[in-house]
Amino acid sequence: MTSIICSVRGCHNNWKKRREFLEQECFEHRPQLRSQCTCGAAYDLHPPPKEDEALRLWLKALNLKNPPKRPFVCSFHFVDKKPTTEHPYPEKWLGYEAPVKKPRRVLARQSDDNATPSMEHEATDHLDVPNSQRDVGTQWEDCTLGDHSYSSGLPLMPLPTTADQGTQCAEPLYKTLLRTEALSLLHTGLSLAAFYSVAEHLIPLYKGSFQLDPTDQLLLTMMKLRLNLLQEDLAERFRVSQSVVSRVLSYWIDLMEENMRDYIPWLPRETIRATMPQCFKEHYPDTTCIIDCSETPLQKARNLDSRAESFSHCYAQNTVKYLVAIAPCGLIMFISPAYGGRSSDKFITSDSGFLEYLRPGDEVLADRGFTIRDLLCERKVKLTIPAFTKRGAQLSEEDTTSTRRIANVRVHVERIICRLKHFRIISQVVPINLAPKIDKILRICASLCNLRGDMIHEDAE
Repeated sequence: MTSIICSVRGCHNNWKKRREFLEQECFEHRPQLRSQCTCGAAYDLHPPPKEDEALRLWLKALNLKNPPKRPFVCSFHFVDKKPTTEHPYPEKWLGYEAPVKKPRRVLARQSDDNATPSMEHEATDHLDVPNSQRDVGTQWEDCTLGDHSYSSGLPLMPLPTTADQGTQCAEPLYKTLLRTEALSLLHTGLSLAAFYSVAEHLIPLYKGSFQLDPTDQLLLTMMKLRLNLLQEDLAERFRVSQSVVSRVLSYWIDLMEENMRDYIPWLPRETIRATMPQCFKEHYPDTTCIIDCSETPLQKARNLDSRAESFSHCYAQNTVKYLVAIAPCGLIMFISPAYGGRSSDKFITSDSGFLEYLRPGDEVLADRGFTIRDLLCERKVKLTIPAFTKRGAQLSEEDTTSTRRIANVRVHVERIICRLKHFRIISQVVPINLAPKIDKILRICASLCNLRGDMIHEDAE
């Protein structure tokens, strides 16, 4: 029975998963199992019909090149969750896009019965079309029966360029969209020089087969990161289809993350002290980095366990949480993978690999939530955090002064996180389908943030 799987392309429902689902505890009828309560299974696997005609229509709906002997289909692909009289065949989420059937164009027919045969010949002879493309009743041209005729004397409008035809613009769009420095900052978050520097680094590594110009593909990806535009909007701007936009984004996110890791370097101690601002030299000259955690809203998942892991009590919504470590000069030296919003600051710090970069004698500035003194003491690293109040008592004058000094230098990490969220893909709600690539997106945005340098571009919002 374990070999019974759904035959729809892209669907992974099978009999084994169904059985394991029934063996789990029901959330509504605890402690009963789902097989014992009235909830039942999430789906059923329906066998194909036995009649030849019905089986032919069943296979036609699946549209498989090599269909199995018994193509079972799960309940998710039926309108009524099962084959019924009105909807006996699978119709939903079949893993392919059915071509749109254009309705036949209605031809205007001559209603005058007194028209002479000579007039009909005069109306049709000048069109010079073969008989196979003429309507039987009137001998007029039917454009739906033949290809586009570019040599006829009738005026034709130019056809729009689409990605399905595999064509591209005569001139790359990046030359138009990046005409000025302000447009470059708007679309990519980088200056023109920084954008062309990234393009010069990545274009030679491009091995894709998309018809769109590689520089336009890079610009499309950076516009998605910077402005978080819809894929339909990007498809319209770059005159390609939505499927091409999706594949370009997936390819370039992998390419950029793999080849831009050097843009997030862990600076040597000598470089950190040489580039340290004056406010650090006065009170915290041994500071190696400032750390803080930030969160990005996440679309609510359907799975209850995933929803619970990503729920943040601080933001009262589902989020992804990540650790950012910056040098005193403002350069991002480390950004952790994304964790669920439920994770604590201490857990992310110990699990993300951040501690591996620290050396004996370093000093780390953090907020009160980072109770990691025991972890840093093992590595002989000093932790500087604001003072805590004890048993409701007020802070002493010395603790108050120390807290203000720490806050005065810790504000730099808040500014860098604000600059990082200048890329709207991590400041707005992240769709659940982008969750598998959110780690790569974070590293790419941190790399681009380092490329911005001292340039701060404020949004007019």
